[in-house]
Amino acid sequence: MGRYIAKRLLSLIPVLFGVSIIVFFLVRLIPGSALQMYLGTQVEATPEQMEELRRIFGEDRPVPVLYVEWLGRLLQGDFGYSLRTGRPVLPDILSRLPLSLELTVFALGLALLIGIPQGILSSLRKNPFRDVVNRIVGLLGLSLPQFWLASLMVLAFSGFQGWIPMGNYAKFTEEPLRNLKMLFLPSLAIGIGLAAVIMRYTRNSMLEVLQMDYIRTAKAKGLKKRVVILRHALKNAILPVITVAGFNTGYLLGGAIVIEEVFALPGMGRLALYAIYQRDYPVIQGIVLVIATLFVLVNLVTDLIYALVDPRIRLDDSSR
Repeated sequence: MGRYIAKRLLSLIPVLFGVSIIVFFLVRLIPGSALQMYLGTQVEATPEQMEELRRIFGEDRPVPVLYVEWLGRLLQGDFGYSLRTGRPVLPDILSRLPLSLELTVFALGLALLIGIPQGILSSLRKNPFRDVVNRIVGLLGLSLPQFWLASLMVLAFSGFQGWIPMGNYAKFTEEPLRNLKMLFLPSLAIGIGLAAVIMRYTRNSMLEVLQMDYIRTAKAKGLKKRVVILRHALKNAILPVITVAGFNTGYLLGGAIVIEEVFALPGMGRLALYAIYQRDYPVIQGIVLVIATLFVLVNLVTDLIYALVDPRIRLDDSSR
């Protein structure tokens, strides 16, 4: 197990290197530059001032040279400085990361709490009407855009005091109950699509497992239906669900970018949007690297959970 974890952590290096190349060059293909966004349309500057500004914003050197310099600083733990605020990038990201992680974990928890029970019930109830309803609900959950659903929630619940943050966000460490209340709607907007996916996977997996011989044997022994379903069937049916949930957790973190803006949550996603608007390249690059790192780590944790749930799986190369 330890050898497998070490290998996966080492594989993080080429992944982040590739991500750094892609994001560094792609963000500079966005129309406009940081200098143009800084000056706007009403500011006039002398040629000497423009030359100095180009030097400050790094527009006086080729992009590959800037990448090599940035990568060298990055290897020393220096993510650079914001072009807009002049503050170090990493502390700003880390100060907003807990909210984005909390939102992602909350959304994942809601998706599991909604999707797994509904998938189990759908597989057990041989009712064509309920099955059609569940499929339609699942299809709607997959089809509805997150930002549209979040906007509807803001309109519907804006009159309920405390449900919409709107600049009055409460930290979990200070006001836990109020924090969870505020994050419920944003998390639901993000997690509803994953809940639909989990419901469909759980249903299909349960239908397949319930046809197995060992399930019929368990029923023949006189075990209670609840024991057969939860202890024997669900334990094996849950394996594909773990894979899907783990794989989509990274996408939940990415989906938080738009949702944080809709609900005015001061998280990492909102910081990323403002950085894109302002062409603040160091901030964009730092956020993308942090998200990529979390994505790979989540996949690693998913593999470990998979091995714990199914003892037949061995992650260590020496055991194969």
